Amino acid sequence: MNKVEFKQLDETLYHEKLPNGLQVYILPKKGFSKTYATFTTKYGSIDNHFVPFGETEPVQVPDGIAHFLEHKMFEKEDGDVFQQFSQQGASANAFTSFTRTAYLFSATDKVTENVETLLDFVQSPYFTEKTVEKEKGIIAQEITMYDDQPDWRLYFGMIENLYENHPVKIDIAGTVESIQKITAEHLYTCYNTFYHPSNMMLFIVGSVEPESMIEFIKNNQMQKTFEEPKEIVRIYPDEPAEAAIKERTLEMSVQKPKVFVGIKPENLDLSGADMLKHELSAQLAYELLFGRTSDFYHHAYENGWIDESYSFDYSLENGFGYALIGSDTGTPEKLIEEIQHTLDRTVEKWPFGQADLDRVRRKKIGFFLRALNSPEYIANQFTRYAFNDMNLFDVVPCLESIEVADLQAAFASVSAEQQRSTFTIMPPKKASE
Repeated sequence: MNKVEFKQLDETLYHEKLPNGLQVYILPKKGFSKTYATFTTKYGSIDNHFVPFGETEPVQVPDGIAHFLEHKMFEKEDGDVFQQFSQQGASANAFTSFTRTAYLFSATDKVTENVETLLDFVQSPYFTEKTVEKEKGIIAQEITMYDDQPDWRLYFGMIENLYENHPVKIDIAGTVESIQKITAEHLYTCYNTFYHPSNMMLFIVGSVEPESMIEFIKNNQMQKTFEEPKEIVRIYPDEPAEAAIKERTLEMSVQKPKVFVGIKPENLDLSGADMLKHELSAQLAYELLFGRTSDFYHHAYENGWIDESYSFDYSLENGFGYALIGSDTGTPEKLIEEIQHTLDRTVEKWPFGQADLDRVRRKKIGFFLRALNSPEYIANQFTRYAFNDMNLFDVVPCLESIEVADLQAAFASVSAEQQRSTFTIMPPKKASE
């Protein structure tokens, strides 16, 4: 077992790659009573076109299948896994994102038993056509519920605007129509391809003894048989650099209009240290431009163009990413104009210097250090970073290495006019209008 000390953060991370390819990470936290564990596969909603395990020809599966598979994993022939976790004093859950599916629990007692339950249920799929058909109605209701949520429609509407071909534009849960096409055979095909231990990571953080836990995990895995690991062939379409749709408006039952301005990154072929530095640099640049201490924010807030719902964010994954700025607003056109003007002005002349960088860097490091008190944050973010060949514990040294020129370069790749789009949700027009 490898042991890595991060003295600056006072953290010690234990890691071992098992013979079946499973990556196991354990982060003991002194003084913590709770333990949090995630068992995650590098498989998300965008992985709908791939070469199945043991085959040579690619297949395209129905949209929403990764999320559907996540739901079905909890149902077994002898009952529901949630009940087993509950009986062992644990709170269990799962989520599917664009790029990964995670199964997790938190507990203050019987940690070893819950780790065993987590490993065993994820590594023993059980699907039948009957249970698949039953699940379609449940997930269709979930999709319909999200379709009625304005904030969710705003978020996905913006991504649909930015991307023309990439499957990130498809709702993670799919559509009511697409999930009707899912069969038990589809689920087994996806499971056998993406749920191999070599494509997965187990991360345990909290009140845990690393040596005994890793031995328990190794013994658990040695009792199971897996195929030899093979590289997964994922297929993604070519994607233009510019935004697919420049602007779009949707009417929904809202009291006040909702606005997002989105920007599509220019260079998406990044991983590892380059990806980490670019993402952090872009986040710092956007903090300077649109953060709550920025000139834009104060001007927009004083004029009533934004309210407490205001947010901005920049996120990057391998192959896609987006910057989003928006708010509920009584003046959608004015807010969009001001955001566009702020971007244009910064493209023309970079206004920030070393003192500005030092200020937002200190804020970012402070946020990160506070977040390390959250086992949930550590486990989920570590896995996300690791699947992109980054290390969560490199964030602080990377932030400390960033220079003003890095901010300028990152902003330049996420700012051009042709990369931008706007999406607005408006209240329904009155009959007299």
